[in-house]
Amino acid sequence: MVIVFLLAVVAALVGLHWYVWRRLVRDTTAGPGLARRIGTVAFVAWPVLMIGALVAERGGAPFWLQQTLAWPGFLWLALFIYLGLALIAGEAVRPLLRRFLERRRPAEAPAAPPVPLRKSETVPPGGTETPDPAPDPSAGPRLLAAPSRRLFVSRVVAGAAATAAVGTVGYGTYGVVRGPRVKRVTVPLAKLPRGAHGFRIAVVSDIHLGPVLGRGFAQKVVDTINSTQPDLIAVVGDLVDGSVKNLGPAAAPLAQLRARHGAFFVTGNHEYFSGAEEWVEEVRRLGLRPLENTRVELPAFDLAGVNDVAGESEGQGPDFAKALGDRDTSRASVLLAHQPVQIHDAVDHGVDLQLSGHTHGGQLWPGNFIADLANPTLAGLERYGDTQLYVSRGAGAWGPPTRVGAPSDITVVELASAQA
Repeated sequence: MVIVFLLAVVAALVGLHWYVWRRLVRDTTAGPGLARRIGTVAFVAWPVLMIGALVAERGGAPFWLQQTLAWPGFLWLALFIYLGLALIAGEAVRPLLRRFLERRRPAEAPAAPPVPLRKSETVPPGGTETPDPAPDPSAGPRLLAAPSRRLFVSRVVAGAAATAAVGTVGYGTYGVVRGPRVKRVTVPLAKLPRGAHGFRIAVVSDIHLGPVLGRGFAQKVVDTINSTQPDLIAVVGDLVDGSVKNLGPAAAPLAQLRARHGAFFVTGNHEYFSGAEEWVEEVRRLGLRPLENTRVELPAFDLAGVNDVAGESEGQGPDFAKALGDRDTSRASVLLAHQPVQIHDAVDHGVDLQLSGHTHGGQLWPGNFIADLANPTLAGLERYGDTQLYVSRGAGAWGPPTRVGAPSDITVVELASAQA
């Protein structure tokens, strides 16, 4: 079954790349030549880099190789998506443009007069010889024949598609690399004491330090969190895509996180691809407190955290009973859980607020429609019975360092007391 799926994926990739190559390269060149050869080589090299980047990251290749392949490979993945979408949209424009050009075609020119014979040419019997006309010095060089209408249309559509795709990916990449922006949300909690009204939790998820986003990006995230002067910091999973050995230096700025009640961490699914136990110890060393199916009783509310569901394969899955089973239910509770799908267990255990990430808000439109189907909440605040769920779009990006229609964020959740 897995082999059949992989073959289907490969066939789809080959077919889509052939379509994009045909519209961008074959249909925009008049015939075989240097331009077509260069375009064809590029359309072979870029997919190879893309697949190489994916395989290198998941296969644990040497980190220098991951870094070498990541930028060109992952950026091509994003660019290919939007080239394909733009060219498919261009299929609707193509016949309209052809019809427009047909209507603007000039009326048929009158028949040209007979071409006079040169003096060296033989005059047919009964004919008359006409001397060559004097050349017109004001006449410029004769214009080259314009490309065929079909070639012209292909070039216009391809140029517009390439411009739109490059602009979209360029802006989306800039949005990630510059660092996440701060988002503020107020969440009322009925059980929150009046004295805790205005308590601020800085929520950050899905930083995804790896071969693309490194120490510099981590520093931007830390500086942005600290600038909000939160009472508590919650790192809700998918911190890294790689081992402590490779990414320990990149994560080092996390030691600078500052909050009155400290910084807390729960695992995401990507930690279990990267050595979760080692990362739990590393973040502990950096000053964060891991919540592994446990809770902390703060003065105003209970803060609990559960492992990600991906930990079940290693016997380290979420245990809500352990984290929440024996608590005082008269106190307000806040749960850190990486995936929004964990909300149903949170409801069963009387949690007041769950803080999650994982979805990236879809990251690359129209991926938001797929992510929305797979998660109870794609992004933002929603209520499930007496439990509220807030889902952050995340600070970083996985795969392409690009976001389209799903800007990255660090959210300051301000708790409001109903008694205030």
